[in-house]
Amino acid sequence: MADKGALRVVGDTVPHATVALSTVTVRDLMLAADIGAYDHEIGREQKLVLTVVLHVDPVENDRLDEAVDYTCIVALARALASERIALIETFALRLAEACLNHATVNEADVLVEKPGALANGVAGARVVLRRN
Repeated sequence: MADKGALRVVGDTVPHATVALSTVTVRDLMLAADIGAYDHEIGREQKLVLTVVLHVDPVENDRLDEAVDYTCIVALARALASERIALIETFALRLAEACLNHATVNEADVLVEKPGALANGVAGARVVLRRN
């Protein structure tokens, strides 16, 4: 006799469950970028640590072509890291805008941290963009 309180797999979906929110996350992505506004930073790669959280439409089928592929987020970040950008705020904004171009993304929350910017801390900038 099965325990009435036990959880068990009964199928692919739960009829009474509704997905109200789905997220795709890339966390602690480390990149080197020519970034910085000061003269001593120009032409010198610095370490960046990125966290990207995308609020997306729920996936209806178990298919990658219906989802946001997190490897694409990494590719977008790497492409930006290959450009000369002065401010981490600009980097975060451009990455958030690029992510929001995906049809299923409703909100892009991008945190860019620059661990080497401060002697006793980590500098960072966060941008959150929402689709209208």
